[in-house]
Amino acid sequence: MKTASVAGGGLVLSSGMLKAAGASGKKLNVAMVGVGAEGRVLLQSLLKLPNLNFVAICDIWKSYAQRYAIAMVKKTLKQDAKGYEDYKLLIKNHAKDLDAVFIATPDCWHAPMTVDFLEAGVNVYCEKMMSDTLEGARKMVLAARKSGKLLQIGHQRKSNPRYIYAREKLLRGASICGNIMACNGQWNRAVSFDLQPPKNQKYTMSTEELNKYGYKNMHQFLNWRWYKGFGGGAISDLGAHQIDIFGWMLGARPSRVMASGSRDYYKKPDGSPAHDWDDNVMCIFEFDKTFQGKKAQVFYQVLTTTSAGGGYFESFMGDQGTLKMSENPALIKLFRENNAPKWDTLIEEGVIGGSDASGASVKIADSRESAALVSYNFPDKIPGVVVIGKDKDGNTVEKPIHMYHLENFLGAVRGENKLNCDAEHAYEAEAAVFKAREAIENGPLTFEESDFVVS
Repeated sequence: MKTASVAGGGLVLSSGMLKAAGASGKKLNVAMVGVGAEGRVLLQSLLKLPNLNFVAICDIWKSYAQRYAIAMVKKTLKQDAKGYEDYKLLIKNHAKDLDAVFIATPDCWHAPMTVDFLEAGVNVYCEKMMSDTLEGARKMVLAARKSGKLLQIGHQRKSNPRYIYAREKLLRGASICGNIMACNGQWNRAVSFDLQPPKNQKYTMSTEELNKYGYKNMHQFLNWRWYKGFGGGAISDLGAHQIDIFGWMLGARPSRVMASGSRDYYKKPDGSPAHDWDDNVMCIFEFDKTFQGKKAQVFYQVLTTTSAGGGYFESFMGDQGTLKMSENPALIKLFRENNAPKWDTLIEEGVIGGSDASGASVKIADSRESAALVSYNFPDKIPGVVVIGKDKDGNTVEKPIHMYHLENFLGAVRGENKLNCDAEHAYEAEAAVFKAREAIENGPLTFEESDFVVS
């Protein structure tokens, strides 16, 4: 594991270029490549940011995705972005005028597109995974180094004010968990079957168009995340975000991984697996030395067959407390161990919020069971969290979670700040994910029925 994440086949990681020499407040010329589901999320945030001029929109689904994005730019900003199917033609016509490009295509396109834009002198914001191969991710890092341009990877939690607060103020500053020996996390989703092609034929790409870009049909095009050669399945699509966060929070790279996966739920009519990648994955990462100088274990699961377990989160568990983090603020909680010093001073100083005393009323069913823990909240105000208004029910509405990461990238392009997730460091998460996928194939032992029988 250390070899994969540190060396990467000869790649020695360094700090890389984190900040451009731009002009603060400058209006930036930008382009978007890929405006599917994730691309639309990015676009919706970008359209709310000031001083952006959309030069071009690129997507091979011209009749639907490309058309939608161009119309949104026109409606929202009154700008006429030029449409492209071929990103290389976009580079040829506009690279010299572009300050930045945002790439949200299938994983297999990330590396070639990113490398081409960097070599053309354009700063790049690329969604994760960096690539569908570790070699592709490696090429992206090398291209960023050689070009001297910025490359931000879309692990948006690293720009989330609550995550930054948790890492710096709570885990390190207040040492609120004590000695962190274990972590767990999950991203569980209810059963959801494959996306189906549009019923209206005018929005369906022809077989010839699809074949030109390596797709067999519209089904494969729409569900690329499940196909080898295009995406990496749930462990890449969802798990990469959280696996990245465990390493970032712990300040370490994993040393070992065990993993298990299955393709036993989603089936074709003939009974064979419907997907190339696993429906469910469970894995354990081991860290030899965290920021506290201690060993730690991380259990992580990503399931696409149940929503059980209370959403998506990452928990950091220590001998004095537990920090439960999520992009959903409603799921964020702190739990103090009963043997830990009181947190009254932390509450008075505004480091944490008040407690939910109801947690202490849970009855103990067995004498060997630990007493129930009281939950605590984050303080009402977290540095950097921006409230943008109220919804129709009067609930507070905050800035979209992707916007912080986009602002960080654009600020770096203007020379105002450094990147929060440059390619050098994102590569470490890539190595961890690819090693977990490898462990699914080669790591677990196979049980025989005789293993369970006393003879």
